[in-house]
Amino acid sequence: MTPRHALATGTLFALAAGLMWGLVFVAPLLLPAYPAALLSFGRYLAFGVIALPLAWLDRRRIAELTRGDWLEAAKLALVGNLVYYLCLAAAIQRAGAPLPTMIIGTLPVVIAITSNRRDGARDGRLRWRQLLPSLALIGGGIALVNHAEMQQRPAHADAARYAVGALLALGALVCWTWYPLRNADWLRHHPGRSPRTWATAQGIATLPLAAVGFALFWLVAPPALPMPLGPTPWRFVALMAVIGLFASWLGTLCWNEASQRLPTSLAGQLIVFETLSALAYAFVLRGALPPAATAGGIVMLVAGVAWALRARPAPLAAVHAA
Repeated sequence: MTPRHALATGTLFALAAGLMWGLVFVAPLLLPAYPAALLSFGRYLAFGVIALPLAWLDRRRIAELTRGDWLEAAKLALVGNLVYYLCLAAAIQRAGAPLPTMIIGTLPVVIAITSNRRDGARDGRLRWRQLLPSLALIGGGIALVNHAEMQQRPAHADAARYAVGALLALGALVCWTWYPLRNADWLRHHPGRSPRTWATAQGIATLPLAAVGFALFWLVAPPALPMPLGPTPWRFVALMAVIGLFASWLGTLCWNEASQRLPTSLAGQLIVFETLSALAYAFVLRGALPPAATAGGIVMLVAGVAWALRARPAPLAAVHAA
């Protein structure tokens, strides 16, 4: 595969992953009566159950995974799936969608900077003069969107609850800074392995963790919450199944495909597609067009992605020589 073709297909896979991951930001808004823990465990129970028949169909490649591979899949499942979504769903329920979306939206900047330092020997390093314009556009766009959305926050909103929501969103940011870097490490070190198999393996690794978490939550759930499926069981089951299939398995598959084709510093910037998708879905739910400031921020985000795609990593020796 030529570098140009790898860039194009990797970008399309990252776009597809972002479109599906944006769904997870609206689930807590559609199920406001459900605690964040129940949403997290429910989503990943669905992911694990969906992965079972897929693992059977792909059993030959699944059998090739070593004990170390399964341990890595379990770590990724715990941090990048369960803990991440627990923090994110709790943040959205406490602070609304805009602030957590903005904080998670800084992922392109955080991952790009971290990876450019960390993975230069493997992927080549983007010179800072190449990287800074796209990071500035993405960061400025996210800040502009956040400023516009924060103006709409109700004046009577509980400040302490809002602050807790912000801290939880920061926790989610840490989890998902670690996850794509560690996931890319495995994929780049195993170029002959199928990204689809690795997505399914993470689903299988998630299943027992989610099952134990769900059982423990059931034991301590408040009496007013009807268990196991909550106050609107059919909506809960349907939404968890949709998110488990599209956002969890298919989104992970597309991201794995992108991670095998793109330098991690570039792939990190393309997580901005998740932010754009989450904003689009939020405005669809509101039944309104974004205000001018939000639209301007979205244009800056898109411009930052377009600029990022023009950059080409250089070998580390060449960067040091320059």
